[in-house]
Amino acid sequence: MRLKDKVSIITGAGRGIGRATALRFAEEGSAVVVVDIDLDVAKGVADEITAKGGRSLPAKVDVSNRPSVDAMVTATLEKFDRIDVLVNNAGTIRDSQLVRMTEENFDLVIAINLKGVFNCAQAVVPSMIKQNSGVILSTSSLVAPYGNYGQTNYVASKAGVVGMTKVWARELGRKGIRANCVAPGFIDTRLTAGIPDKVVEKLLERIPLGHFGRPEDIANAFLWLASDEAAYVSGHVFAVDGGAVI
Repeated sequence: MRLKDKVSIITGAGRGIGRATALRFAEEGSAVVVVDIDLDVAKGVADEITAKGGRSLPAKVDVSNRPSVDAMVTATLEKFDRIDVLVNNAGTIRDSQLVRMTEENFDLVIAINLKGVFNCAQAVVPSMIKQNSGVILSTSSLVAPYGNYGQTNYVASKAGVVGMTKVWARELGRKGIRANCVAPGFIDTRLTAGIPDKVVEKLLERIPLGHFGRPEDIANAFLWLASDEAAYVSGHVFAVDGGAVI
């Protein structure tokens, strides 16, 4: 098992990529803190893990709210005594063209997608420094370096995640902590389920592999980066997009 005896916190773990990552990490031996804004879905994933003999803790957390994050980290340390991996996956979208985007929707996306990543990372780092080891992983996007129509707020947040990841790789490497991010392409989740068929056809033309990815494809990327197999990988943006950016 690649994560035997590890303890992992995964945000946005109730559905989609986060759920797939939580289940995959548990299969590989990690205890998993299933973090989501919706406690019911977090409990559902945690129950799946424990039903298979794994260790899990569900947690209702608003990642944009620091006291909420701190309470979750405290509960994690009380139950499992350590934190080995953080997967920053919680995110949201509020798409609109620049001239129509409201300040409220800009602030909301930045608060969850960017500040939430900062909050969680800063909260877990002290315990990782004490144990002289740890892995911080975050979800960026293939649109971060290229932009995307109608996504000023989302692209800004995901580009910011890349920047913070590189800073943390520089700052924390000598403390035994690695930082990387995964940049998914178009993945079959509820966020892409509402895309019109005509738009899907155009998107598929951009993907050499000819299809959207699965949440499990991203989960496997996170798994490798979290494992000792990636022990010398830090500050990297790992694209999982079917070749869409070629």
